[in-house]
Amino acid sequence: MLVVKKFGGSSVADKERIFNVARRCAEEYQIGNDVVVVLSAMGDTTDDLLMKAEDINPYPSKRELDMLLTTGEQISVALMAMALQFLHVPAISLNGFQVQMHTTSRNGNARLKRIDTERIRHELENRRIVIVTGFQGVNKYDDYTTLGRGGSDTTAVALAAALHADKCEIYTDVEGVYTADPRVVPNARKITEITYDEMLELATSGAKVLHNRSVEMAKKYGVELVVRSSLNTEEGTVVKEVVKVEKMLITGVAADKNTARISVIGIVDRPGTAFKIFNTLAKHNINVDIILQSVGRGGTKDISFTVSQEDLREALQVLEDYKEALTIQEITYSENVAKISIVGAGMLSNPGVAATMFESLCNSNININMISTSEIRITVLIDEKDADKALVAVHDGFGLED
Repeated sequence: MLVVKKFGGSSVADKERIFNVARRCAEEYQIGNDVVVVLSAMGDTTDDLLMKAEDINPYPSKRELDMLLTTGEQISVALMAMALQFLHVPAISLNGFQVQMHTTSRNGNARLKRIDTERIRHELENRRIVIVTGFQGVNKYDDYTTLGRGGSDTTAVALAAALHADKCEIYTDVEGVYTADPRVVPNARKITEITYDEMLELATSGAKVLHNRSVEMAKKYGVELVVRSSLNTEEGTVVKEVVKVEKMLITGVAADKNTARISVIGIVDRPGTAFKIFNTLAKHNINVDIILQSVGRGGTKDISFTVSQEDLREALQVLEDYKEALTIQEITYSENVAKISIVGAGMLSNPGVAATMFESLCNSNININMISTSEIRITVLIDEKDADKALVAVHDGFGLED
């Protein structure tokens, strides 16, 4: 059996935790399984590297930032190989270049295109544990790229798909997927099983337990995921196509503080203006989420939308550069906002879900700025200062507590 195991930064934050992970991998190896391990950078290494970069240059090029950030995972995998060798288990570490994890050329948020598996298979045939850097790859120019925050999850799923692994286990510092972030909502309940679609909506809405692109890839290639704790042996949460448990009305609640609102004011009220704005942003690889358009007045209209905080500066620059062509009179923005989302396949057949959410927020005196819906998700934009309070209020409003 071939098992892919991914461990996050907190799971390998220090010597004790590195050896804890090494022993778990060794146990899997010693029962006869082939083991591929994907690691994130240790603890706060990525944040520390970002601070070093900002200290040198507040606006470094994305290429050089990727060159810097990829060193974090290389430290993790080398130390893990050394720990396994100390435990008398044969192991080898490989980075994105050595594996040949081919990606697009967008530094900072590249997408995986294909993986050359020959080197990994060769090492597995020689009965070594193969430890691979997460979060990184190489583009067609042989430059390092990174896959964005949480990209190690995507690396693990991609490897599981490419190698036709029997299991893909994502280890983190919580025991699985919860109905809300247990660090904010203490009475959040662990979910036994969740569908790809529900997990994707939660991940996209700010749940940090899995990277959204990893869930997309798992669904596409039918890779069954297990999310579990690296600190104990408790059963985790299975992410798959169909779940056996009865559909709950709401599966979970998520908050995303990594968001910003942009408003373009006074654009000409005629067909095609909205298309031109969002097409211009799309050409610069800027993803837009919630969109709200005002009723036209005096021949003009206003449009507000949200982007990630990482894309805010670039989005504002693009809009400023094309301000005249897009007929924009004024651009305003706010970083002090957050998204609160409820997710659940059960809401498809149950009226009144939105009303319950809005009532919960109203009872906590929390104002709603924007609203977005899909078949299995409702998202509202609120003030960032109210995010944690809103998460608790909505979670309790739907009776999701343990």
